[in-house]
Amino acid sequence: MRIPFAGNVRLVALAATTALTLTTLAACGGSSDSGSDSTSLEMWTFKQSHVGALRAAAEQFKEETGITVKIEAYTPDDVYATKVQSSAKTGNLPDVLEVHSDGEDFVFGAAGVTADLQDQIPDSWSGRFQEAIKASGTVTAQKFKESQAKDSTFKGVEQDQRFSVPLTAGTFGIVYANKRKLAEAGITKAPATWEEFLEALEATHHKDPKTGGVSLGLKVKATGLTWVLQPLAYAQLGKENYGKLFGEDKAGDFSSTNGNKVLSMYDEITPYWMPGSQSLTIDEADQAFAQGKSAFAVGGTFTLAFLQQNGMKADDVLAFGMPSPKDGAIPDRALGPIALTGLSLTATSEQPENAKKWMEFLSGTDVAANFAKESADLPATELGAALTSMMESFKGTPETTYDPNLNDFRPPGYDQDRAGEVLADLTPLGKDSPAGTGGKLSELIRNYWTTQ
Repeated sequence: MRIPFAGNVRLVALAATTALTLTTLAACGGSSDSGSDSTSLEMWTFKQSHVGALRAAAEQFKEETGITVKIEAYTPDDVYATKVQSSAKTGNLPDVLEVHSDGEDFVFGAAGVTADLQDQIPDSWSGRFQEAIKASGTVTAQKFKESQAKDSTFKGVEQDQRFSVPLTAGTFGIVYANKRKLAEAGITKAPATWEEFLEALEATHHKDPKTGGVSLGLKVKATGLTWVLQPLAYAQLGKENYGKLFGEDKAGDFSSTNGNKVLSMYDEITPYWMPGSQSLTIDEADQAFAQGKSAFAVGGTFTLAFLQQNGMKADDVLAFGMPSPKDGAIPDRALGPIALTGLSLTATSEQPENAKKWMEFLSGTDVAANFAKESADLPATELGAALTSMMESFKGTPETTYDPNLNDFRPPGYDQDRAGEVLADLTPLGKDSPAGTGGKLSELIRNYWTTQ
């Protein structure tokens, strides 16, 4: 599963467990069985789609260095988290972990599972990463402030500590369309505006009401908020007014005229959700799309690899960024890239220098290009023309780019899952109106401001 940006329930549970069970890491020593062999490392990942690409890179790494890297996958995410927890108790962790960037890496770091890489990533290494994500894995001033919240999942981290380096990058808000279903509905190109997107949904849904809608894993409460509403609101309102939605002033928050406007626009999708979308996980929604149960799916740049795993060919899919309203403040809005997964060095690795060599090797331009080809995922490294067409959605100026990394206008402690739960009553559930939803979101956000 691919989680939405920021926190989730799994991390809260993990943090609670690690606080109690991982304090003996330093005493346990050793990492898996690799400590007994100075030319053998072990790495774990939670993404099955990355295994082939990582093993291919490991073969090349062995040819160049003589160091063997064993790659193991444990899926889905909850199984991976349990595996890390149980192995941490026995000191049987690998040398390197693939982690969810800017979330899970901090939880592991706070618990002592992973090592602090501060001042260990030279410019020659970090300079390979896309500018927007080169500092991913670092506890920024904003992240440190978040760590001090009462219910933080990564209490105890210190500002400027670094617990991962980027492996894959991408963004949310990418729409996937089934080319065959589009053709059957008379659609020959990707919608260029929000209005055209709605017209396309109407056409595919009219052609086949059962399988012509759009799927999204709305069981994960924040997906509708972060993958659809927020990019839509940014395009409609512009950067400044978008930020005001999360502010203390009711004149600009979700209960305002602007808030009602974007909530009403989002509500226009309501007739077209695939039946049962509110009960689907992200993977289940993507599987439904791959099985032809919907004409459109909303995901991220990472979704293509999962669709291919589930039998859908890339040539059968049309992918494009969530379109902007034609009369909005930013009709040509871009989507900012974020780090999706990273690489962390475990605190118990007996070969930290070799492990860091492997981590750095994966960021090499040629290696990253091969990784992208093998995994159908976007690497964190700058690849220029080698990036897929989805990278077109990244092209924009600072003012025209919706950047999910920027959250400083939100109140401390803000929980997007709680906001997403309020939004779900509007759509797909249809239990509330745009005005009612706006009032509830306004109250929720204002409570965060008053309790900081």
